[in-house]
Amino acid sequence: MPADDRAAATYRALGGMSAAEVPKLLAFDTSTERLALALQAPGGPWCLDAAGGAAASATLLPQSLRLLGEAGLQPADLQFVAFGRGPGAFTGLRTACAVAQGLGYGIGCPLLPIDSLLIVAEDARWQAGAGAADGSAPFDVGVAMDARMDEAYAATYRWQGGTWRVLQAPALLTLPALNAAWVGATLQAVAGTAWPAFGARLPVPGGVPVFGEAQRAAALLRLALQAAADGGGVDAADALPLYLRDKVAFTTLERDAQRAATAAAAS
Repeated sequence: MPADDRAAATYRALGGMSAAEVPKLLAFDTSTERLALALQAPGGPWCLDAAGGAAASATLLPQSLRLLGEAGLQPADLQFVAFGRGPGAFTGLRTACAVAQGLGYGIGCPLLPIDSLLIVAEDARWQAGAGAADGSAPFDVGVAMDARMDEAYAATYRWQGGTWRVLQAPALLTLPALNAAWVGATLQAVAGTAWPAFGARLPVPGGVPVFGEAQRAAALLRLALQAAADGGGVDAADALPLYLRDKVAFTTLERDAQRAATAAAAS
């Protein structure tokens, strides 16, 4: 979708908010193997979907600064910073949180933690054509992401009246538990990487299957702008990742990456 069309759709989603009223906002998510990065500013929005995974810890901050430079902005110009809080890959969550906290401490702006599974649901909603609907009828989306080890990060959400509501909060489930949780569920769409990963062991519970994300960064930006409009900002100290799988200790590389990301962002 061209930038002007994305902007128009975003403003419609925020109740007709004009371009001048939309805040300067940087949003990023590194919870999956893809890096989603978006910036809302005059002349934008700018959206980038790129390779992530292990490389995200090294590329997130430089890519963010590049995007700000294209918009003619400095980090200090930002009014909000949004980040994907998870659930998702452990190192990816630490990377996004560390960069967000560094920017939050350095700039003093509110941070917006965004449910990473809800990003998948929002992208699926637009792919399924519900983005153009008036939103009066409920549109339920089930999301299941491959969490490895025969488990999935899963949640269900309802879009209605121009806003999202959580029906089943994100959880880490075994495949039998996920199948049981969605028995009898009426869903308009199902989305995520779990079905391609697990195949016949995870039956599709009905609804339009949307297994490939189209514009993750654009979906993230819509959610972030809505969170800003709803007053969802928190202080940097309270901006924490959502872990659903415990990990006892950081590796040396993870500790180094976390310290470097926080220090670089704060400076």
